[in-house]
Amino acid sequence: MRFQHFKLVAVTALLACAATIVMLRWDLVPGYRETDRVLKTQAALASTVKSQPPLTSDEETNIQVYKKVSPGVVNITSTVIEYDFFFSPIASPSTGSGSVLDLEGNVLTNYHVIENADSLEVALPDQTKYRAKVVGYDSQNDIAVIRLVDVPKERLHPIPLGDSESLVVGQKVLAIGNPFRLQNTLTEGIISSLGRRIRTESDTLIENVIQTDAAINPGNSGGPLLNTAGEMIGINTQIVSPSGASSGVGFAIPVNTIRRVVADLIKEGRVVRPWFGVEGYAVTDDFAEVLGLPVKSGILVARVRKGSSAENAGIRGASRAIAVYNERVLVGGDIIVAVDNKPITSPDELRLALEPKKPGETIKVTIYRQQTKMDLNVLLVEAPRQRNITF
Repeated sequence: MRFQHFKLVAVTALLACAATIVMLRWDLVPGYRETDRVLKTQAALASTVKSQPPLTSDEETNIQVYKKVSPGVVNITSTVIEYDFFFSPIASPSTGSGSVLDLEGNVLTNYHVIENADSLEVALPDQTKYRAKVVGYDSQNDIAVIRLVDVPKERLHPIPLGDSESLVVGQKVLAIGNPFRLQNTLTEGIISSLGRRIRTESDTLIENVIQTDAAINPGNSGGPLLNTAGEMIGINTQIVSPSGASSGVGFAIPVNTIRRVVADLIKEGRVVRPWFGVEGYAVTDDFAEVLGLPVKSGILVARVRKGSSAENAGIRGASRAIAVYNERVLVGGDIIVAVDNKPITSPDELRLALEPKKPGETIKVTIYRQQTKMDLNVLLVEAPRQRNITF
């Protein structure tokens, strides 16, 4: 009898153990599984913290370029004073980026960053702020130089200039700027195309522009585009985006253009350009057919300015006016078709052909006078001076 009682107790105990195991495995005991998870998490947190995995060579490059260049990238606040209906002044600030050029406090940026500004304030990466004044600007290339007032030289970190002539598509580039007022932001990408032509906010064309997929957003304008050696190869100036934010298509003005323009801006306060001095019409197929012109592209010269390079070379303007498609058109002048053997199809093309030239140089201009093709040697004279903005 006792043996049967013991057997019953043993069977009962075994069944209870089995039931407990099943309940635990199926999470039928409230709070058990959660307690188990907490214990495992605590154990994991208490374990030895592992070090960060080794940096790749690409990451090392990014870090070194950022450390080298970011102290020379500044945040520019441009303030325009507007007036409401009651003539009360309203300050309208906007921001952009800039690059320190030298220990004199000269800073490179885009013209559209400082355009129409009534005051300029520049914040260095160490958060110190200084007033700035305009040294000079070039709206044609969207470039400007400003100078910090009373800044200690030890706070300035000039960014070295590279060479944009030897760039190749696919080359890695980095951009540093202040998008959305977020100071010293680094993005990376590649050169996605070279030799682009873009139209600036001032409605002028710029040639040989660098296209990149490095993220560029509002506020990046004027900041440097860099190679992996930490040299500036351009300044970020424009994006293509329906939304106004980065879409992977950004443009930078090449540093070789910057080098030529900035030298004049610092020395003269303006870019010293040749003055060709003609006005005219872009010749099209229809235009050529209606007027009986000998060519289907070029510039039909309407007016030649007195004292200009064109007048000194004997280029002729219109001799009469006729009605074409109910519009008054000046005809009878020379047709400019090439400069130094480069075809010219519009006034914009003529300006671009003259952009790298300096007063005192001689160029070959190919024209048609009536039906006769001619080559003229044109000595370039300096363009008339224009007033710069000052504070």
